[in-house]
Amino acid sequence: MTGWFALAGLAAASLALLWLLKVRGPMLQLGAAALLVGAAGYALDGYPEVQGAPASGAQKRPPIPLTTIRHAFFGQFGPTEHWLLISESYARRGDTEGAAKALQAAIRAHPGDVTLWVGLGNALADHSGGLTPASQVAFERAIALAPDHPAPRFFLGLALARSGDPQQAAAIWRQILAQAPADATWRPFVEDAIRAVEPRPQPQAATGS
Repeated sequence: MTGWFALAGLAAASLALLWLLKVRGPMLQLGAAALLVGAAGYALDGYPEVQGAPASGAQKRPPIPLTTIRHAFFGQFGPTEHWLLISESYARRGDTEGAAKALQAAIRAHPGDVTLWVGLGNALADHSGGLTPASQVAFERAIALAPDHPAPRFFLGLALARSGDPQQAAAIWRQILAQAPADATWRPFVEDAIRAVEPRPQPQAATGS
């Protein structure tokens, strides 16, 4: 029963946030309809992709603010941007499960939207503190929808790096750079990510003469 109370609270909070973001008319109706679709999905099969509780304190890492990087890859005015803002607002409050569930509801209404699948992969990685089978599925779905777009692979690499596999992450990012236009607005983010995970050279100890 508590699940239904939580679902009702999630729906009310989501609609309130849409209103505060000045979403009106057909877009507000679309948001409400998507919430109803999500509620129906919850009634049928729940949310098996999300664990019941986040990872333990020793393994849990705080959510990474990814809005600026996401906008560099996708822009700021996509048709499902409001859903990503809702999810990110949950994450900023520490409710990583709510962040993932909001995007799962959105994907039921927009199953072919690559930005939502990337967002879900990020949200699930935040919830668990790293890459999990569920977040990997989300990233792979995004890659399948947009195989030539760099964003799904970039964020998959970020989840790999958070999971303790910086070498594989760097390999993915180098491949993205090799295919990237020289003037791509998102290129500096990829270059910075590679520098962040590359081992730094150790200073040579001074030797006496």
